[in-house]
Amino acid sequence: MLELQDRPPADRPTTVSGLGAAATAEARPHARTERRNGAVLWAGHHQRRLAGANMVTVAIMLVIGIGAATGFQPLEAPAAIGRLIGSTLGITHADATVAKRAPVEDLLPYGKGMWLYEPEKTEGGNVAAIVAKAKAVGLSHLYVRTGSSWNGFYAGPFLDQLLPAAHEANLLVYGWDFPRLIDVDADVKRAKAAIDYRTPGKHRIDGFSADIETRAEGTHITAAAATAYGAALREAVGSGFPLIATVPRPSPAQNYPYAEVVASFDAIAPMVYWLNRQPDTDVAKALADLAPFGKPVFPIGQAYDGAPEGGRRGVPPPEELHRFMRTGAEHGAKGVSFWSWQAANAPAWTAIAEAEQFREPAPWQVG
Repeated sequence: MLELQDRPPADRPTTVSGLGAAATAEARPHARTERRNGAVLWAGHHQRRLAGANMVTVAIMLVIGIGAATGFQPLEAPAAIGRLIGSTLGITHADATVAKRAPVEDLLPYGKGMWLYEPEKTEGGNVAAIVAKAKAVGLSHLYVRTGSSWNGFYAGPFLDQLLPAAHEANLLVYGWDFPRLIDVDADVKRAKAAIDYRTPGKHRIDGFSADIETRAEGTHITAAAATAYGAALREAVGSGFPLIATVPRPSPAQNYPYAEVVASFDAIAPMVYWLNRQPDTDVAKALADLAPFGKPVFPIGQAYDGAPEGGRRGVPPPEELHRFMRTGAEHGAKGVSFWSWQAANAPAWTAIAEAEQFREPAPWQVG
């Protein structure tokens, strides 16, 4: 994806690809009414309040067991109860504890999204501007870099600002991290730190993507390491939290253990950067190659200058971005995103906004 910029200069390769490569060019990764003798015993609002009180009682009785029933970690069960109670009683505009968490399949990156790498180069770090632009162009979600094997988890201060504003605007935020898979335990602990992080208002990221790169990007990837990382990460976060495997575009030139990488994840996000090829053929092939794994696929498109990687000079023109989205939709993509916010130019943003595909409300946006 975008990560070799974290490596000390002496370790950097002369050429990179994926999300890591893009950064080197400055941009680049969901009543019955009781009657007696004909009289109504309870008015409508009384019935609603009684139902709410009953729900509170039931919720309290279920505190101990709710973690196993919903996939929440035990320490989060009280917050889950609070969200359920708040939703039931009609409480709105409170902090993040007042919202019932949707099932994993409803919290995947449907619609259109953008990848954020360096906040200071993303609308100057102005969260209000980020959220306003995201809504204006029809985005449903954002990916925000939370850390890497080189520099640990560091995104807390930015998440403190972004998460409340994004959630208020009905945008989901996925954290993403670059694990080198040299120390799998450390990589899992760092991912868990991002997933467990809470803002002062108790907001958290809505899902997590591991950017699992090839060896050319500095990753010590093997089938065994990929299996160990995915299994440990899933065990650490439980079944109720969305995990997305960000992977290279399948290519005959790669010896990449796709089956082992994606096994423990809920969805796959292939990096489809067409460079000097064509977006429609590349995205169609990526979707076909990944379909056998039986997981939703959310391709990442190229909205950066691919010339440093041997591609055509400049950000791909709108016509290519439209072909990427149109072909992706025709071949079963559940959503798309683009690398990256800071690299995309005005024509690219316009193309993303104008696209007819992926406009349907995401599951979390319905109701």
